[in-house]
Amino acid sequence: KHIVSGPVIADTLGLAGDAQGDTLRHGGRDKAVHAYPASHYALWRQDLPQIAARLRPGGFGENLVVAGVTEQDICLGDRWRIGGALMEVSQSRQPCWKLNFRFGVTDMARRVQTSGRTGWYFRVLERGSMEAPATATLVLRAQPEWPLTRVARLLYRDVLDLEALAALADLPRLPDSWLRLVRRRIETGSVEDWTPRLDATSP
Repeated sequence: KHIVSGPVIADTLGLAGDAQGDTLRHGGRDKAVHAYPASHYALWRQDLPQIAARLRPGGFGENLVVAGVTEQDICLGDRWRIGGALMEVSQSRQPCWKLNFRFGVTDMARRVQTSGRTGWYFRVLERGSMEAPATATLVLRAQPEWPLTRVARLLYRDVLDLEALAALADLPRLPDSWLRLVRRRIETGSVEDWTPRLDATSP
């Protein structure tokens, strides 16, 4: 990604002019806009000084670099007004093997998952224009009990907490892919294999 100057239109399928390299797993209404906290970059540069030059805004493929909030401050279902667009937090990003190749670090996707510094996706509820620097205003927090840090713990640490999984499955507007994942864990009592998502050996 590169920095864009001037107004950009956000609609249900993303930002005007944006393109996805893998439309099967990226993009779509539930992944219309990817946001990533600016503060994470300093932490990544501390962790990986050998690739510090690559660890700059846009490095994770995000559409929006956000200041003043991280995953602990954002909840599933939050609705934010950014410029003229109304957007809803739909899910955390689940990192994939493409990050390994983007940064030249063989376990980068696993590092992102373990650290919790994943960023999140918005779906666009109302089409509108935005221009950096834009002010983001929280207009609705319907699910304060589901900060993205809790979601990450459930997905990657407390992976078979069946009570919490059932509660997550009951949330309105949970993306279909997440609902399938959660129901599969509940029904099988097992966790999906993360290796294909995190550890591919060729692009």
